[in-house]
Amino acid sequence: MDMDMDLEYTPEDEAFRQEARQWLSRHVPAAPLPSGDTAEGFALCREWEKQLYRAGWAAVSWPREYGGRGASLWQWLIFEEEYFAAGAPQRVSQNGISLLAPTLFEFGTAEQKARILPRMAAAEDVWAQGWCEPGAGSDLAAIRS
Repeated sequence: MDMDMDLEYTPEDEAFRQEARQWLSRHVPAAPLPSGDTAEGFALCREWEKQLYRAGWAAVSWPREYGGRGASLWQWLIFEEEYFAAGAPQRVSQNGISLLAPTLFEFGTAEQKARILPRMAAAEDVWAQGWCEPGAGSDLAAIRS
């Protein structure tokens, strides 16, 4: 059995990288935004994410009808590399994009996907996940069995 794996980027992947790099170089704010943990920073981060959405960069691997680019897994990883390298702002909508959206893609109805996913990608709705355990609250390290 031949187990060779080609880990080289395709010309399409390299073109995607260049497009992402160029867009980020033109749009990443020159000065860091305040922390998304503050009201001002959260509002500015949401505006940044709306800019990403309008340009199709908010959820690059999602289908276009939900606000993505239909990018491959490799291209999503390429975008994340470029995003980090560009020093781009904190993403306040990542809980929804990373945690809720995959569940909706797998189990959601067409109506749920159409209603929730575009608003999530556009940072119109920001999702969170909370943990609460008896006797520990949100301090998962304090959980006892």
